[in-house]
Amino acid sequence: MKNTKKSKKKDVKRNKTIPKRQVESSEKIPCSKSKRREDSKQATMIKLMKRPGGATIDEMAKTTCWQRHSVRGMMSGVLKKRLGLSIASEKGERGRVYRISI
Repeated sequence: MKNTKKSKKKDVKRNKTIPKRQVESSEKIPCSKSKRREDSKQATMIKLMKRPGGATIDEMAKTTCWQRHSVRGMMSGVLKKRLGLSIASEKGERGRVYRISI
């Protein structure tokens, strides 16, 4: 036998009526497409790589408290692909150093 009992949860979206806000044509609403937090780990990584000396994987991992593979994933997935930043790397005295090319 199939259980034909209906769920007693109410659909909040159907029962709730929200009045639409009437906006006059002269009133402007600010666009909030790019909300960036300046204290995020992503912003911290960008600041580190924009320094003249750049940053190594170990420096970024220590600063963000992430593991090294997470730092590399952030660079390739978010910074390069999603944000479209150009990241240059070179081998130096400290090891491989990453910089954001402007």
